[in-house]
Parts: sequence; structure tokens; C-alpha cells
Amino acid sequence: MVSQYFKIFTQRNTLILLLLGFASGLPLALTSGTLQAWMTVENVDLRTIGIFSLVGQAYVFKFLWSPMMDRYTPSFFGRRRGWLILTQLLLVVAIFAMGFMDPSKELFWLASLAVLIAFASASQDIVFDAYKTDLLPSAERGNGAAVSVLGYRLAMLVSGGLALWIADHYLGWQHMYWLMAGLMLIGVVATTMAPEPDVGEPAPSSIEIAVIAPLKDFFGRNNAWLILLLIVMYKMGDAFAGSLSTTFLIRGVGFDAGEVGLVNKTLGLLATIIGALYGGMLMQRLSLFRALMLFGILQGVSNAGYWILAVTDKHLYSMGTAIFFENLCGGMGTAAFVALLMTLCNRSFSATQFALLSALSAVGRVYVGPIAAWFVEAHGWPLFYLFSIVAAVPGLILLAICRQTLEYTQKTDQFLPRIDFATSYHLALRLLLAGCLLLVTWLVILTSNGLGWTSWSTLPERLVELGALICLAGIVLGSTLDFLALRRQNVV
Repeated sequence: MVSQYFKIFTQRNTLILLLLGFASGLPLALTSGTLQAWMTVENVDLRTIGIFSLVGQAYVFKFLWSPMMDRYTPSFFGRRRGWLILTQLLLVVAIFAMGFMDPSKELFWLASLAVLIAFASASQDIVFDAYKTDLLPSAERGNGAAVSVLGYRLAMLVSGGLALWIADHYLGWQHMYWLMAGLMLIGVVATTMAPEPDVGEPAPSSIEIAVIAPLKDFFGRNNAWLILLLIVMYKMGDAFAGSLSTTFLIRGVGFDAGEVGLVNKTLGLLATIIGALYGGMLMQRLSLFRALMLFGILQGVSNAGYWILAVTDKHLYSMGTAIFFENLCGGMGTAAFVALLMTLCNRSFSATQFALLSALSAVGRVYVGPIAAWFVEAHGWPLFYLFSIVAAVPGLILLAICRQTLEYTQKTDQFLPRIDFATSYHLALRLLLAGCLLLVTWLVILTSNGLGWTSWSTLPERLVELGALICLAGIVLGSTLDFLALRRQNVV
């Protein structure tokens, strides 16, 4: 068993993926939690700190410029490594420059650098996701996902908690950012050592094709709409359980913030890493479908630990056990889920499709917060965590429905074409695109109002309601057509 566990680290591409995963995760905290801590120490006002959190929107909307990275190939290192080296060098320079800033005096330039770092970091994520998708055969995707998650999580620890400690005790804030810029060179070295994937598929010949072809390719597949729902719903139970976990542990159970922070940052991170690696090991022996089903069930069951905390007396060991088990199962589920996203990408435009699918997978994590808060106020913590277990069931049902399609794709590296209801599918896609356009408009107006450029009070609320309703109509129509097509195929 031990030799199988460490087999992950003996594969040819493991070190490259570990180092590139580290480079991918390092910049995230430098423009979020770590930067917020620096600004707080320098007595920057709370409103300004809150506005700085908007730089993270680059990670949400990275799919908007991902087609460029499928279409254009730099003149050095190839299509994937060329973009990797460009984004990494830009990050080194921008993070190093941030070390020269003073948050109390140079907020404009600090904000400009933070936006640049977030943009370059999101761009690096686009290319890294495409790189591992193109590089790894289907049999190695579970291990590759596990190793990249390990590198990413270690980097978040380094640029998060460890960076704060170094800045406070040894180097100060500015020198700490210079150190982080130096650590980004790890990614540069890894990229120069890495092999360029041999895709065998041509790059899109124009930017128009790079934008339209990934959508046309994906929505031309069998079960495309059900798979989209699967991506949204697979980690929904996890999203509910995690959305208010810190508030629950402090306010609901009564632990102090220091205890929660220590256990979450250390034990939780360790459990996630172990879970990802153990999940990668199990995926050497399981099919993708079986791994997703097993890990999905474990993800749902692991939320029972929080329910036990809600109905029993406070104890530090019970909190540690609940957090460890939930993060362990979450890490296993993440490894399988990343492997699923890689499997669903066409290598001709893997950057665009992976960016779109990963953005879609974040929907649950981003938007369950208000629903979770309402549920807790209405029904209390014990029932909420029982509901989080139930919330994992729809994703598992969708997974079972999509089994035939997923197994065919994993075995053949091809996608089953869709042959039924062509006109109705076009209507569903148009509804989805129209709804998304309204939601993008809502975000633009919301940002404009927040910056004081406009003062439309009721329009954003109407846009988001209408956009969400139209998107939902498109998804329901597409999913219904998928279900009817499946029934027709089974009858035939």
C-alpha cells in the first residue's frame, strides 16, 4: 500500500506539475489576505481595503481572455510553455515592484500592481490548466491533479500564513514581497525544464474560431447540459458545509478565533493534501466514474462531522476530527473533479474550455452563502448541516445519469456526438448566452455604482433577476432535452 501511495511521485511529470502548481498558487494570497494584512498594519481605512478585494474578479472572469491563449502561440517554448514563461516573468516583476510600495502613500500604484498580478496569475492558471490537460494521458490525470493540488496548497501556505510570519518577525513587508518574487522563479525554472505537450491537434486559425469553436464543440456533445449541471452540483454539499464553517465554529459552537484559525490552517491544510494524494493513488485503480462516485459519497458523509459538533458539547478534539475528515474527503473529491475537467476538454482549445468549466464549478462556492445564512437563521445549525449532506445527492444522481458518456470519453479520448433535437438545443444555448450577457451587464453596473460613476439603484436588481431567470430557463430546457435524448437512445 505504501509503495502504491508513493508511486505518484515516481512518474515522469510529477516534479514539473508540483513546481508549476506551486507557481500557480503563490500569487493568490499576495493580492488578497496577505495584502489586506499589510494594509491593515499600515492603517489603511477599511473601505479602501474592501475595494481592493475586487482585484480577485480576474480569477472569476479569466475565461474572457482564455481564447487568446488557444489562438496565439509565442515565438519561443511553444503554445503552452511560451505563455507560461511570459505570465511567470510578468508576475516576478510585478510582485518585486510591489515591494517598493507604501500602502499609506501610494495606493494608486499599489492597486495597479495588484490588478496586474491578479490578471497575470489568472492567466498563468489558464495556461497551467491547459498544459496539464494536454500533457497527461487519461490514466495519469488523477495523479496529475493530486500533485498539482499539493503544489498549489503548499504555495498558498507559503504566501499566506508563512509570509505573514516572515514579514512580522524577520524581513518586514517590503522585503517579504521581494522574497515571494524570488520564489516565483521556481515556476520559471520548471517551465524551462518542462516538455511541451504533443497535442497533435491544430490551434484555432482565428480569434473568432477560438471563441466560438470551444462552445460549439462542447454543446455538440451528448449529455452536454447534464454534464454542466454535474459540474455545478458535484461539490454543492461541500460548498454549503464550507460557506459558514468558520462562523459556525466560533458563533455556533463557541470556539475562539485563534483555535479555529490554528486547526483550519494546519490540520485542514494537511488533511486536504493527504486527501488529494490518497485520491490520486486510488484513481490508479478506479475508473473516473467510480472515483467520482466514491469520493462524492464521502464528501457528503463527511459533513456529518459538523452536525455532530452542532448537537454535542464543545471539545477541541471533536472539532479537529470533523475538520480533518471533511478536508480529507474534500481533497479526494477535488483530485477526481480536476481529473474530470481535464477529461472534458478538447485539446485544440483546452485553455478556453478548462477556464469556462472551472469558472462554472465555482458557482456553488460563490453563491450559496446568502442561501446558507438564510437557512441557518430559519432552521438552526443542526438542520443546516443535515441539509448539506442532502445537497450532495443531486450531483451523485447526475453523475450516475452521465456514466455512459464519461466512461466512453475516458476510454476513447473522444466525445459522443449529439444527434437529436438540434433546433431546440439551439434555443437553449441562445437563452443561456442571453442570460449570461445580462449578468455581465449587471456586474459592470454594480462595479460602476460602487466606484461612484453611476447611481442606478433598481436596474442592477432587475438585471440580475432577469439574467438568472433566462439562464435557468436555458439550462432546464437543455437538461430536459438531454434526458429525453438519453431515453430515446436507450429505447433504440
